[in-house]
Amino acid sequence: MRTFTAILAASAAIGLATAPAAAQNLTFSGGLVNIPITVQDVSVLDKSNFLNDNQIQALNNLVTAGNVSVQVPVGIAAQVCGVTANVLSAAQKSGAPVDCSQHQMSQAFANQIARQIPQVNAAK
Repeated sequence: MRTFTAILAASAAIGLATAPAAAQNLTFSGGLVNIPITVQDVSVLDKSNFLNDNQIQALNNLVTAGNVSVQVPVGIAAQVCGVTANVLSAAQKSGAPVDCSQHQMSQAFANQIARQIPQVNAAK
C-alpha cells in the first residue's frame, strides 16, 4: 500500500510539474478584444517606462485588488498576445481559445490602459 501511495504521489507531482500554464481567456466585443491585466504585466510596464511611477502604482493597486482588463483593437491585441490578427479573428468567429498568457508590452497597449482606467489616467 505504501508503494502504491508513493507512486500515486510521484505521478501527481510529475503531472503538476508538466502541466501547461493556463491560457488567459480573451473575450471579444465587436472589433475589440478584452485583455486581462496581471501583476506580471504591471511589473513589465514598470520596467518599460511606458507609464509613469504614479500610473504604475495606481494600476498595481487595482490589479492586486481584483480583475482588471482593457479593451483594445485587434491589431494591438495581436501584438500583446504575440499572434497575428488573423488568429484572433479566427478565434472570435470559432469561439476557440487563444493563448495570451505571455503579454508583450507596447506603448500602444500602455496608452490604452491609461485611457481606459480612470485611476491610471488621473495619475498622469
